[in-house]
Amino acid sequence: MAAQNSILVTGGAGFLGSHVTRSLLEDPRFDGLLIVVLDDLSGGFVENIPRSGRVRFVKGSVTDHEFIEGLFETHSFRYVFHLAAYAAEGLSHFIRRFNYMHNLIGSVNLINAAVRHAVAHFVFTSSIAVYGRGQVPMLESTLPLPEDPYGISKYAVELDLRAAHEQFGLNFTIFRPHNVYGEYQNIGDKYRNVVGIFMNRIMQGLPLPIFGDGLQQRAFSYVGDFMQPMISAPFLAEANCEVFNVGATTPTTVLDLATAVCREFQVEPNILLLAARNEVKVAWADHSKCAQVFGQSPTTSIADGLHRMAAWARTVGARSSVHFEHVEITDGLPAGWGHPTDA
Repeated sequence: MAAQNSILVTGGAGFLGSHVTRSLLEDPRFDGLLIVVLDDLSGGFVENIPRSGRVRFVKGSVTDHEFIEGLFETHSFRYVFHLAAYAAEGLSHFIRRFNYMHNLIGSVNLINAAVRHAVAHFVFTSSIAVYGRGQVPMLESTLPLPEDPYGISKYAVELDLRAAHEQFGLNFTIFRPHNVYGEYQNIGDKYRNVVGIFMNRIMQGLPLPIFGDGLQQRAFSYVGDFMQPMISAPFLAEANCEVFNVGATTPTTVLDLATAVCREFQVEPNILLLAARNEVKVAWADHSKCAQVFGQSPTTSIADGLHRMAAWARTVGARSSVHFEHVEITDGLPAGWGHPTDA
């Protein structure tokens, strides 16, 4: 077998993937390894990919199993960091087939290839969506009860990775991040990433849409705070075949978040309350297991994190909201999601 001299980062032109790629470049443990960034550019941008002779961009989709097999044939991957996903949790109810094809079947294509080509370690980003509602604080030992197709698909991949390890010895680590924000987020996506939505609309002079009363609680997590655990996973025996929650601990209401973002942009809050949607009211996770294995991660305050993201957002400017063309069920589709001209 050829020497495994490269790393695959799926979704590497997107938000999490571009941060992982930068972290890999900066870490001496990965010196000498080529980083192959795979992305279909459906939600990422080429300009997010760091310019380096060690980084090679390949455009393609994880849903194309023949393409994936060819990619693994061409490159001898030692590590796979799988971050590609369409992570619109609320929208997943209305795009079930699309959700399962991209988030589940696409992942299985990668797992099959990783087994066939003896990848040393497979790092997968799941989500706290696997827990469902009413299970706070969310613990890795809690039985997952996902309530939306996005969470179901993520949990199914977790189970498949465990089955692949037991049958074929594929080593893996699973991370469950939550409510992540920061630089390189797709602020033009109106279906997900509330911090990006707020910043994008402020720069366009538009009101900030909030579903329901805005008292939903989330622990918004700055992306840079958990990069080190993610890229360290292949090197720690204690992380092998384990699941870790990663992110912030202190919950914030969506209304308070909107106020904080407006404060950062020095504008008065202009809130547009929309009909409530079917979503978990309170979601926050315990991260003590991650700290025990990887050490205490940095904790960026929401004020500092928003300041960093806002500085970046101003450099790229407002982005137009792209209308998603693959809605399969329209019954109960939340306001603002049903038509390209919706606010």
